[in-house]
Amino acid sequence: MATRDDDATALYLAHLNPVTNAHVEIISDLKGAAGTVKVMPVVFRDRDHNEVNSRSFPFSFECRREMLESVFGDSIAISDDYTFYAPFKRYMPPLLSPMSWRLRGQILRGVESRRYFSYTGDRAEGYMLRLYRLKPRVGTRRPVSAASVKERMYGAALAEGGIGSDRGPDDSPDDDTNDHSSNDHDGTDTGGGRGAGPEEVRAPGGWESDVPEQVERIIRREWDVVRRFAGAEDMTTRILGMKFPKE
Repeated sequence: MATRDDDATALYLAHLNPVTNAHVEIISDLKGAAGTVKVMPVVFRDRDHNEVNSRSFPFSFECRREMLESVFGDSIAISDDYTFYAPFKRYMPPLLSPMSWRLRGQILRGVESRRYFSYTGDRAEGYMLRLYRLKPRVGTRRPVSAASVKERMYGAALAEGGIGSDRGPDDSPDDDTNDHSSNDHDGTDTGGGRGAGPEEVRAPGGWESDVPEQVERIIRREWDVVRRFAGAEDMTTRILGMKFPKE
């Protein structure tokens, strides 16, 4: 990253589902480059504006906000401005759809400084961000994606027994480390039966080794979410390379 600009705002659009060590590295780098970092976990809402979750997007926005706050506190701005509203086909095709430009307006909401930039680790995505005049800086793609962490979480849940797998043909992992995929505790509650999850050991190669310890505790607390989606069909579809919930 370049020298820190205290008057600049860094925009980070990502799935963050869940927050991984790679995400933490990226956000930490952005904090070293800009005075304000606005992190936007992607959100999908149905026609009634209820959040849509799926095997690809298991954790709610509020849960992901808690994950981020458990690591960064109030040192970053966390926003749901990166939200798609059903029917999602309205956002296609990119650049020609008025809804895609409305989304750009949402992303820049509250960004007062003209000195802003977005971050991506993908050159193709960087090209799209440039077309939307979001001033991308293309970084180095981290080797660990949230998709691989999810797959290992689901594997651990399936290994507990009694969970069948109904995964469909569109369930291939998607790399959401770099793309634009309840705060009732401080993330330390591992919570008895509901949040026990797999063995509470950060074993090398296990999903736990690739998330911060604070995030691991939140995931264990929300382990019922992992169990629910582990054997479920992935109710998402790809449109021009982007994943959306099926409608």
